[in-house]
Amino acid sequence: MEEITYRVIRSGRKSMSLEVSRELEVIVRAPYRMRDKHIEDFVEKHRGWITQKLEERRSSLARYPEPSAAQLEAWTWEAKDRIPGRVAYYADVMGVVPAGIRYTKNRTRVGSCCRQNKLSFSCRLMRYPPEVLDYVVVHELAHILHKNHGPVFWQTVAAALPDYKAYRTMLRE
Repeated sequence: MEEITYRVIRSGRKSMSLEVSRELEVIVRAPYRMRDKHIEDFVEKHRGWITQKLEERRSSLARYPEPSAAQLEAWTWEAKDRIPGRVAYYADVMGVVPAGIRYTKNRTRVGSCCRQNKLSFSCRLMRYPPEVLDYVVVHELAHILHKNHGPVFWQTVAAALPDYKAYRTMLRE
């Protein structure tokens, strides 16, 4: 049986947890006083889960390799060209006014709306089809009206983009 290599991060927590990072590192978070043997047993007990997550991460990295700095820069310029028009269009449809637009290179948070109604979009959205970009734009604009993900929030999204569920699924894949 293959040995699982992992890193232990100890803290004042009361329980243990496992994480498989984007860089394929297995991380165990454990309380300060947890015995090494108990940590080893915990890792062994979760061997199947760890193996599955490592395979999922490898597959994801193969499908979506980390872009080069030049690619990220190109996507940033493309985002600055495409996103303002989509925001203006949907803001008009939804009757909202964002306070500004910012661009990031975030891997996982592709969009956000802060309390001051400033929108942020990751340039990595440029790797997705235009419908997914529209979904993220509508989602963030809906946060201007509703600062949560309650039923009224989703009704607002659906009113502007009826097929949003399909696009949300594409983004999650």
